[in-house]
Amino acid sequence: MKIILIGATGFVGSHILTEALNRGHEVHAIVRALNKLQIKNENLSPIKADVMEENELQDIFNSGYDAVISAYNPGWSNPNIYEDFTIGYTSILNALKSSEIKRLIVIGGAGSLEIDGKKLIESPDFPKEFYEGAKAASNLLDVLRTEISLDWTFVSPAINLLDGERTGNFKLGLDSPVYDENGKSKVSVQDLAVAVIDELENPEHIKKRFTLGS
Repeated sequence: MKIILIGATGFVGSHILTEALNRGHEVHAIVRALNKLQIKNENLSPIKADVMEENELQDIFNSGYDAVISAYNPGWSNPNIYEDFTIGYTSILNALKSSEIKRLIVIGGAGSLEIDGKKLIESPDFPKEFYEGAKAASNLLDVLRTEISLDWTFVSPAINLLDGERTGNFKLGLDSPVYDENGKSKVSVQDLAVAVIDELENPEHIKKRFTLGS
C-alpha cells in the first residue's frame, strides 16, 4: 500500500515505520525536520511539513494515497500538549475530509480505556503528568465516534507500553484493557506496530477503537 505516516520519528511512529517497510509498504513520512529521519529505504519518502498547517496537509493528501496512519504526539513534556494535540488533529481531520483518502488509523493513548464504565483518566490515581495529553486523545476519540465520512480506527495500547520485542503474540480487545494471566496490562511498542499494520492490511475495526495486550 501507499501510505502516509505522521509522527514517524517518535517512540511509537518509528516502530510503525519499521514494521510497514519490512512488510513492503510504500511509506511517505511527514516530518518537521528531514534530518530526524535516519532510516534509508527505497520504499521510504520523507515529506517536510507541519501538521498544524492544514493547507500543507491538503496538498500532500491529494496525491493518491491508500491510508493515513497517525502517531502524532506533540511530546509528553510539552506544556501545551493539550492545545497542540487538538490543533494538530483538527488540521489532520479537516485536510483528510477534503481529500479522497478515507482510511485513517490513529494511535491514541490508554487513558480513554474503560473499567466498569469509567475512563482511566477519570481515576484519581491517573498520573498527573500524562493527564493533559491523555485527555486530548480521549477527546479525539469522542470526535471520531461522530465522524461518518472517514473509515477511522483508533488504537489504544495497553496501560504499560514497553520497549521490548516483536513477538506477534498478543490479544485484542475493544474498550477495556487487556490483561495477562498476572493481571497486568502491557504490550511492547514493537507488537503495537504489528497490530497497527495488521489492521492496515486486514481492516477489522472500521469506525471502532481497539486495544491490545500481551
